[in-house]
Amino acid sequence: MSGAADATATEPGRPTAVTARGIAKAFGPVKALTGADLEVGAGEVIGLVGHNGAGKSTLMNLIAGGLVRDAGELVIAGHPIGPDHSPRAAQAIGVRCVFQELSLCPNLDVAENTRVFHPALSGWSWRRRATRIIGESLAAIFPGHGIDLRAKVGTLPIAMRQMIEVARGFSVADDPLRLVILDEPTSALDERRAAELLRHVRRVAALGVSVILVTHRLNEIFEVADRIVVMRDGAVVAEQPASSLTRADLVALMGGAEDGPAARTGGDGAASGDILVSLPAAGPGAVAIEARAGEIVGFAGLDGHGQREALRALNRPGAGREATAFVAGDRQADGVFPLWSIAQNLSLCALAGLRRGHLISARAEAELAQDWRRRIDIRAADLDRPILTLSGGNQQKVLFARALAAQAPVVLLDDPMRGVDVGTKQEVYRLIRAEAGRGRSFVWYSTELDELSHCDRVYVFREGRAVACLPAAAVSAAAIIEASFGGGRHGHA
Repeated sequence: MSGAADATATEPGRPTAVTARGIAKAFGPVKALTGADLEVGAGEVIGLVGHNGAGKSTLMNLIAGGLVRDAGELVIAGHPIGPDHSPRAAQAIGVRCVFQELSLCPNLDVAENTRVFHPALSGWSWRRRATRIIGESLAAIFPGHGIDLRAKVGTLPIAMRQMIEVARGFSVADDPLRLVILDEPTSALDERRAAELLRHVRRVAALGVSVILVTHRLNEIFEVADRIVVMRDGAVVAEQPASSLTRADLVALMGGAEDGPAARTGGDGAASGDILVSLPAAGPGAVAIEARAGEIVGFAGLDGHGQREALRALNRPGAGREATAFVAGDRQADGVFPLWSIAQNLSLCALAGLRRGHLISARAEAELAQDWRRRIDIRAADLDRPILTLSGGNQQKVLFARALAAQAPVVLLDDPMRGVDVGTKQEVYRLIRAEAGRGRSFVWYSTELDELSHCDRVYVFREGRAVACLPAAAVSAAAIIEASFGGGRHGHA
């Protein structure tokens, strides 16, 4: 439960940071918002939740100036917002937005990206000032972050890029800081860095800065939110103090039910299936990695300690029994083909089964895409539209469907739940268990402890190699942290 007070935006005497009434927005025939209402008090932390496609990101984009509303009234910090609202105008009155799809320029370094965000940084000393501003913000939120501020952003791992994006959003140059919108800000962060960010949210809220936190990690909502707002089908359908809700209550308000982790058949870490992929021990104190047919194997530990490199080493694209399928967590860099349609992105790894003679059957491709659209609830009006017309969570569903539709016996998951709603997560968990029951093997890197509870066993990484193997019954936050910092070594069970 949240330790925050049962505050609401209409609490007597509390100034209002944002008031939105009857906000509507359509993209062609798709109605993204159908009359949404939202009020945020100064210094209030709002947890905004809802399934993928509920309208959360669209509403936040309207507040941040990235979109123009079709109807409704919007007031920010006492300023009525007209049709000429823009990101620069929003920033000038104190609104910042940290987007789920990172907006950093990959060919610029960290200081240069800070200058892009703060146009007031100019003159001969702009680099020194930009470096100081972003450096202080990073240090305040993520102590010991280890980021080289001179590095080109595109060369950095996704967790570091997300830390820079977050720190830039909280940084202050000349414009005030009144409202920070965080759209899935911890999706690429491990638990330690996510906890640091949540502590910073409470610190700035105590200083009067409002925060809207959009996340599918419900534990984070309960940890920091004063009030929880639920969206469904383009409108706000519920709002309550966080302390008055349980996790089950919140999932029900969102329109679903949450399963617990299923009992694993190999709960003692043992498995008798054939070894499908393996890596030898990578040095002194390391353990060998293997995944057998029918197993779900987890990778854990502090982010950046070799988990993604191990997944890439296991990845063998191609056809036949030796092939693997891959679900990228960094979908913009490693996942989607932005110029292709939703159906083309989904069917890419299943083309061998779609051939009719020497050609790919358009009908078979459409039928495959429609089948997976139903199975995993991809919310799209037309599967022939470009994939970038989908929300981030729905793009991730397409990547899941692509991997599961392939014939590869091994599926590699690189922290794949970025921006995916709780209902879809439950469906994906069921699909993974069903496919494992048919003999497929899954190797799953996750920064979320709850997801690791679905694994038969978990390898913990430190300094570029797997240093412990925990059977399912031994997986806990304490055990993973202990192994991450060199507290103990477990062999194969």
